[in-house]
Amino acid sequence: MTRVPLAVLTWNLYHGRAIPAAGRDLMGDFADTLASWEWDVALLQEVPPWWPPELARVAGGEERLVLTARNQLLPVRRALATRWPDPMRSGGGGANAILVRGASIVEHRRLRLCRLPEQRWLHAVRLGSGVWVGNLHATAHHAARAADEDARAAAAILDWAGGAPAVLGGDFNLRHLELAGLDHAAGHDVDHVFAAGLACVGEGRTLERGTLSDHAALAVELA
Repeated sequence: MTRVPLAVLTWNLYHGRAIPAAGRDLMGDFADTLASWEWDVALLQEVPPWWPPELARVAGGEERLVLTARNQLLPVRRALATRWPDPMRSGGGGANAILVRGASIVEHRRLRLCRLPEQRWLHAVRLGSGVWVGNLHATAHHAARAADEDARAAAAILDWAGGAPAVLGGDFNLRHLELAGLDHAAGHDVDHVFAAGLACVGEGRTLERGTLSDHAALAVELA
């Protein structure tokens, strides 16, 4: 069973890079940082596609992912991005991932939100407790498109939950938004967590991450 409160984390990993650029592969640094934080569910965006199994292993959990953009010839992209992550940037391939620890994943669903200019997805897991937790990364630099994707993702997670508690988090690419049927639980810049059937325990907070990523990690507890 998932413990109560449910600790949710959302973090855009910036394709595994740091600011300033580290000039090396940072999978171990990201994995150790994630493992050091307290969370039950971590919603991750802009993840190198080969990272989720290792991130979950180090954190002591399990993972589900959905591939996003630039994943053709992925073995070649992986080799180049592992050697030269900063010049490769997003060219190394992309994925969104959900990591879960202290609970079981009993179902995984996904919904394509956009094909062009880049694939955008909602994906979500149902935990053993019955709570649905969804993750998305909406289109950047196009507010109307991001708003449409965010609204469709909200409608989908509520439909999948069928009245059970639901959480939707990720990089919404909007600083301010409302989603029908969901309450805003926490936010920082374009990263947010929304929930239905669950209330905040305290306030959302950002976590110390050093130089990793260009996004802060946002954490909130729900019950």
